[in-house]
Amino acid sequence: MCMSNRIKERRIAMGLTQEELGEKLGLKKSAIAKYENGRVENIKRSVIRKMAEVLECSPVYLLGFEDKPTNKYYFDDATAEKAQELFDSPEMRILFDAARDSKPADLQMAADLLERLKGTNPDG
Repeated sequence: MCMSNRIKERRIAMGLTQEELGEKLGLKKSAIAKYENGRVENIKRSVIRKMAEVLECSPVYLLGFEDKPTNKYYFDDATAEKAQELFDSPEMRILFDAARDSKPADLQMAADLLERLKGTNPDG
């Protein structure tokens, strides 16, 4: 499920309208509608953090890196920055998307291969 769907799903689960969510975030209803329709992909880190608090889930869930919307919505600035970097990186998104549908054994094989490749890299 993509971030736009997760935002909408959590908003509805919390019993909020787009307007109410917007008010809690200091945004207009139209901004929430754009987020939920996938018309905005690079949502500011501060908005994602506040949205996670309001929607009672983790920012990591909203970004699509967790499957379940846990109530752990706080993480420090360094972690938030790293999550945003990963989310913004097309290469990392490809890896995360591929990993989401992979079996544990396949993930381990890929991790082992990456470790071997890293070991052969004179710069790494």
